[in-house]
Amino acid sequence: MPPLTEPRPRLAVCVTCRAGREIDDDAPRPGRILFEALSALCAGADAPVDLLPVECLSLCDDGCSAAISIQGKWSYLLGELDAALAEDILTYARAYGVSKTGLVLPSRRPPSLATMVKGRMPPVDTPAS
Repeated sequence: MPPLTEPRPRLAVCVTCRAGREIDDDAPRPGRILFEALSALCAGADAPVDLLPVECLSLCDDGCSAAISIQGKWSYLLGELDAALAEDILTYARAYGVSKTGLVLPSRRPPSLATMVKGRMPPVDTPAS
């Protein structure tokens, strides 16, 4: 895979996510656990993304959620995520980062992420018709 160039994509991770489960208010949220797992893997200068903790991406019944974006590319809303998939998520993020449009076909994603795309948005700089 070609090297990632600056700027890096932003991966916004819902840290309030309960992943569709009943969880005590004082218990760690699955979304926070996912964010921390990703943060640990992104500790070096060669991290494929800039991580951003956010509150609620409105995919409450679809596991943990995140959104990946960068100017000039399609943005993607991702669900069915879990801390155990952190390395696969970063593999996807690397592929997204080097893709010309942001499109990463299911055949190019880790198999564990085959159905994670829940929605996509065109680049914000797309001209209106």
